[in-house]
Amino acid sequence: MHPRIRLSLIVATIVATITAGLAVIAPAMAADALISQNRPATASSNEGDGYAAGAAFDGNTGTRWASAFSDPQWIQVDLGGNATISQVVLQWEGAYGKSFKIQTSANAGGPYTDVYTTTTGTGGTQTLNVTGSGRYVRLYGTQRGTGYGYSLWEFKIYGTGGSGQQPVPSPTFTDPVTHREFQANCSLTQHRPDDPIVYPNLPGASHMHTFVGNTTTNASSTSASLLNGSTSCTNPHDKSAYWFPSFYKGDQLIAPVGHQVIYYKSGIHEYWRVVPFPQGLRFVVGSPTATLAEFRDSPGRVEGFECGNLSFQWDIPANCPAGSQVNVRYQAPSCWDGVNLDSADHKSHMAYPVGGYCPSSHPVAVPMLEFKIAFPASGDLSNARLSSGRGYSWHYDFFNAWDNPAILAALVRHCINGGLQCNPRGYDLYKPHRGAALTENFELP
Repeated sequence: MHPRIRLSLIVATIVATITAGLAVIAPAMAADALISQNRPATASSNEGDGYAAGAAFDGNTGTRWASAFSDPQWIQVDLGGNATISQVVLQWEGAYGKSFKIQTSANAGGPYTDVYTTTTGTGGTQTLNVTGSGRYVRLYGTQRGTGYGYSLWEFKIYGTGGSGQQPVPSPTFTDPVTHREFQANCSLTQHRPDDPIVYPNLPGASHMHTFVGNTTTNASSTSASLLNGSTSCTNPHDKSAYWFPSFYKGDQLIAPVGHQVIYYKSGIHEYWRVVPFPQGLRFVVGSPTATLAEFRDSPGRVEGFECGNLSFQWDIPANCPAGSQVNVRYQAPSCWDGVNLDSADHKSHMAYPVGGYCPSSHPVAVPMLEFKIAFPASGDLSNARLSSGRGYSWHYDFFNAWDNPAILAALVRHCINGGLQCNPRGYDLYKPHRGAALTENFELP
């Protein structure tokens, strides 16, 4: 055979081989996507509220997870479903891991399979090609590279599978975001010793409660009965039931006057990820048996009681200026497990965010409720109490019954996701150019 022909055949064979190889490799590379961004995360510890696990998965290189200054430490992400992992990118802050493992598991608590191990980590940005699968991916550090903890700007996982959800981008607004909320303004409907969540179908079994919102709420209330009822709320589509322990001055029951404000807010940093409550969700916030310390140190922000110049009181003030009123504010958990509309203790299906992010056990961010209730009581309040006991026994219940899910979704999207401070129809008085979520008749435009 002529040398040139032989050479041409050799070259052709090499090209064909490379092309065939690329044909095999290219689809795999094209299919690999970032599957960890904005997914729920947990960690063994964090240095403070500003350094929670979720900061390593938010796509923002200005935020980071940082652990306590000890070994071992770990950070784990829930991909939402089984995934095939092909690459991990670690963007370390100055505090890096010298010895660590990348591990996968089908379950949040293991057992774990090692897909990468090193004892010579140098920090910086590490791109690790790995082969493994699992729903959960964990970095397990056994030796720190500095005297500080472990700290990651970003922990990126590439592969296929998982939740199938694309990362949710942060919105861009031309005006500054100072609030992420809308109001549900609802007035008094009744006082009765009922609690359809804690004591369903047992009228009179509870201490006295004060109800606002749905006018039909009683011990036998269900999602269906509430939806068929009427409401005292400004927005006629909000047929939810809201209730709390009644307020007494001595033996005199003090009724709230006028609309009571129930805020729907974002409880997480990434407010654009909040989604509406599912129909029928219900839960209890706080406890009638709480101690002062438990009330004061609740995981949510607690403003407690206030009147006149007094604020952040953990019990009802002993005296308030004449003509003033006693206000109380307390925030609810805003992370839902995504499955259960209720739980045995009426709390476990909900959780408070950790460092501004929902934990992997409760990955769905829903509106954070904050009741602001005003009782027209002043002067000597040394004998004031709640029907459940001292002021720090303050708690409240919520039973979701918005009769048109699209109305609630529009308010969440426009006001909470949109970074606005809205009234009950989704209008921000301070940003009128942004419009309203609903018409003046509280309907979709």
